[in-house]
Amino acid sequence: MENLILEVNDYLAKITINRSKSLNALNRQTLEELKSAIEDLNMRKDVKIVIITGAGEKAFVAGADIKEMQKLNAVEGRELARLAQSVFASIENMNQVVIAAVNGYALGGGCELALACDIRLASANAKFGQPEVTLGVIPGFGGTQRLPRIVGSAKAKEMIFTGDMVDAQEAYRIGLVNNVYEQNELMEKATELAEKISSRGFVSVSLAKTAINDGLNMDIQSGCNYEANLFGLCFATEDKKEGMAAFVEKRKPNFRSC
Repeated sequence: MENLILEVNDYLAKITINRSKSLNALNRQTLEELKSAIEDLNMRKDVKIVIITGAGEKAFVAGADIKEMQKLNAVEGRELARLAQSVFASIENMNQVVIAAVNGYALGGGCELALACDIRLASANAKFGQPEVTLGVIPGFGGTQRLPRIVGSAKAKEMIFTGDMVDAQEAYRIGLVNNVYEQNELMEKATELAEKISSRGFVSVSLAKTAINDGLNMDIQSGCNYEANLFGLCFATEDKKEGMAAFVEKRKPNFRSC
């Protein structure tokens, strides 16, 4: 892959967007490479957690590639949006838990990429924004849909209508990120979180992710019925047997699911 670095170490995969000269901007090729990497990882039973970050200290992803987009007509613009939306949906719906380690600018498509991840950790120098209206367009990679679901419609409208950036602390205050760390601590903290999650029963974590993601698109009663069905499925797993046996025997569980 030309624009991505993919590393797999035991249970943990790390994807680094590697276009530092362009502040890791997302062009079509990068989106295609990301799509391929996600599809491959989603098929792997050994990988439990995926961390997505950007090369360097300036940017996670500073947005889509404006030079490439400038040449597109209406049909081509829609096709690009559909491509990015499908890639980000595949990230959102991966079996694995996906952590965004946001190390700098996460603007436009970069913010939308982070929004598609399950958990977002930010460095102290991170800045988030949807500045598309300053370019005469709107967010097209899922930003108008995911941002309101995460920070609420009023705050999302303010960010999208003005195109203004928010810093890491404001992002934390509004619930856009889970935690903020110093730049040199970010990957260490992301890895620590990955280790903690991976020590839990992987089947139950994956089913919990499914219940949350799908339930957000249901009314509360349908969501609770769906949750009950997935709860029942857990009782057919080795993880349930081991987890409950460990609790009764007052020991740490040794989950073997993958």
